Amino acid sequence: MKLNVPFGSIWLDADHEGLTTISFSELKQHQTNQFTEHAAKELTEYFAGQRTCFTVPLSIHGGTKFQRNVWKALYQIPYGETRSYLDIAQAVDSPKAVRAIGQANSKNPIPIIVPCHRVIGKNGKLTGYSGSSEQAGLDIKRFLLHVENVSI
Repeated sequence: MKLNVPFGSIWLDADHEGLTTISFSELKQHQTNQFTEHAAKELTEYFAGQRTCFTVPLSIHGGTKFQRNVWKALYQIPYGETRSYLDIAQAVDSPKAVRAIGQANSKNPIPIIVPCHRVIGKNGKLTGYSGSSEQAGLDIKRFLLHVENVSI
């Protein structure tokens, strides 16, 4: 399902258990069901400043055990707050795995809802985010943090 958002379009996909994907590039195959409709409604509310948490069921089956642990830690970051890559590394009991945290973030299948945009450098600077280019990704990250009233 394609959803127009303030910075362009995102594509949503789901299986019979919940939302599986939010992509910044077009998905070749995707289905529309109650989970993509639910996510589209909540994302629209989020971008309008009317939603601070998501209730759409998620269905994450891929990724390594480490990646899934990182994504769980990301999901715990409250709306309007940020964490450093080191904070996430410590949260998953891998304090030396800061670079691996960045790699796990880049593989996050459900960005925005699993808020990898809330992870910044320990110096408070924006670093990396999925997008068509590094700059486009950082612009999206900056925009999402702006939606949540986070000053960077």
